[in-house]
Parts: sequence; structure tokens; C-alpha cells
Amino acid sequence: MPVITADKLLAFAAKLLEAGGAGAAEARVVAESLVGANLRGHDSHGVMRIPFYVAGVKSGVLQPDAHLVVERERPAALVCDGGWGFGQVVSRELTERLIDKAAEAGVACGTLKRSAHIGRLGEYAELAAERGMAALVCANTHGAAQRVAPVGGKRPRLGTNPLCLGMPGGAEGPFVLDFGTSATAEGKVRVKKIAGQPVPEGWILDPEGRPTTDPNQLYGDPPGTILPMGGPQAYKGFGLAFLIEMLCGGLSGGQCAYENPPPPLGNCALFVVFAPEQLGGAAHLADEVARLEKYVRGVPRIDGVKDITLPGDPERRVLVGRSRGGIPLDEGNWRALVALAGELDVSPPETETA
Repeated sequence: MPVITADKLLAFAAKLLEAGGAGAAEARVVAESLVGANLRGHDSHGVMRIPFYVAGVKSGVLQPDAHLVVERERPAALVCDGGWGFGQVVSRELTERLIDKAAEAGVACGTLKRSAHIGRLGEYAELAAERGMAALVCANTHGAAQRVAPVGGKRPRLGTNPLCLGMPGGAEGPFVLDFGTSATAEGKVRVKKIAGQPVPEGWILDPEGRPTTDPNQLYGDPPGTILPMGGPQAYKGFGLAFLIEMLCGGLSGGQCAYENPPPPLGNCALFVVFAPEQLGGAAHLADEVARLEKYVRGVPRIDGVKDITLPGDPERRVLVGRSRGGIPLDEGNWRALVALAGELDVSPPETETA
């Protein structure tokens, strides 16, 4: 398995994106987002996305020079159009605007439509937490990229519709909970497909609604589906996805899921930023977070359990390990990047072997 340092992968990713049609500044923002996802163990939102982004630019679906356009503004609200630009670019621009608004109003809400794939939602919650603010972010797939069937259904009707909540504080960093409302992210299935590996049991169903570990079943005609989050109580995961569909597609002026959708387009999203200083007070929040963390981590543990895991802990652990030892990439996804590099006349960096 190839292993590459974050610095080398970042430079390589930026060169691929720029050679694929992105401006230098935009390529850097997107590359930092993708490699940041890899560093935290979210490979489904990492550099494996680059061939799809470049293909989007080539086809004209993704507009590499587009930036955030504010269609309507209020003291605590923004309604925005991403112009099908890079999702990481327009989402960071929106988050920055909302942080400034929340500092004045206490709470600021923004919607985004016509954005290409916005990447790892936790990135924006972390950005808010760096300024001492809490955040909520959720996204749908702009009506397309339907992968999840309702409980009892055989055909997909919704996207994996992720939800993220972030809170500043914590002994080791902010608490960031970032998860899809499905049993897994579609990108994780795609990683396995490209790698030629089976997916774990409990992730997907074949077109007849039967459990399968073959990732190719998700992409057939007719397609399979990803299970909603929740196992025996999957209606809870699907219920979350259903509400997120309306929050994002409806409130943004974008689209909810509809019949005969096109290939994946991008995201509609809802962002909410909270300024503790304007609410219960930043000092009060810090005290309560510290007290709560100590209390929860101090619970008597079951035999064999070393640590209590809280939101953000897994990402920090992987970040430490991959920052020191490099980022592992499976052979299939690395070959896809090297093949793209050949097409774009970009020299791939040397890697080590795990």
C-alpha cells in the first residue's frame, strides 16, 4: 500500500487540480480540504475525489472559478448561490461570513445552493470552533445522487445527507460530530469499488433489497441502495435524512430529491453558527464543557476498555498518526491518481510502502 507524507500529497493534489482547470488559489483551498480529510481518516472525502472533480470541470458541470454569490442578506441570515463552484471554496467563504454575522447577532444562518461537492462538513465546524463558536451544518445532494431507500423500499430516494455539529472547548480540541444519516458514506463504497474490495456487511443492499458486500451493486442499473443509519431502528436515520432533505433543498431555494435525477451534481446546504459570547456567555460555556467532559470521560469503564471516545477523538488520533507516519492510500485509488497525472502531464511524487 502506498504511503505518502501530507506535504507531498498536498502539493500533488494542488498540481492535479490546477492542471485540471482550477485557479492556483482555488486549487490550494480544495487540496488542503481533501488532504485534511485524509489526515483525519475520512478517505472517502479525500484525494480520491480529485478525478471526479477534474472530470466535472472538463464536462462543464463544475465551474472552477466560481465564488460565493449572496442573493439575499439580513442581519443574521444569508441566502447564497455557489454557481457550481468548488464546494470547499464557497462553503469556506460562507462560513467566514456567518462567523462575522454571529459575532454581532449571536446566531447566523446561511443557505447554499448550486455548490459542487462541499467535502467534509467537520471542516467548517472546526473553522467556527477556531473562533470560539459552535456550528451546525447539514447537506443534501441537490436532488441528485440518490443512494438511500426508505425502510422497506428497494430503490434509492435520498442522498446520504450528512449532519455535523461542532462545539469549541475540550481538553484536546473541539468536539465535532460529523456523520451521514446512512450506514456509510457513498464515498466509502466508492473507495472500496475502486480498490476492488468488498464492503462490510450491513452497508448496502442489492437492487432486490438483499444484503450484499459487493460495492458494484450500488452502481448498477437498476441500482442498489445504502442502508439508513440505525440498524434495526433505521427509520431514525432515514427520518433525519428526510428532514435534512427539506432543510437544505427547500430553505436554500435549491432542490429536494425528484424523479429521474441527473448524475451527481453537488450539494445544497444549511449552515448555522452560534456565538457563545452573545448567548449564555463564552466563559460559562467553557466551564460547562470542561465539567461535562471530565464527568463523561470519568465513567467507570467496562473491562478491556481503555478510553471513552467523544466526538472529534477518532479524527485527532488518526491525525497524529498520519502526520507522523504518512497517509496510506489503497492501490486502486493511487493508480487512479497516477493515471490522471499522466493525462495532465503532472509528475507524481515518490511514495513509501506500508
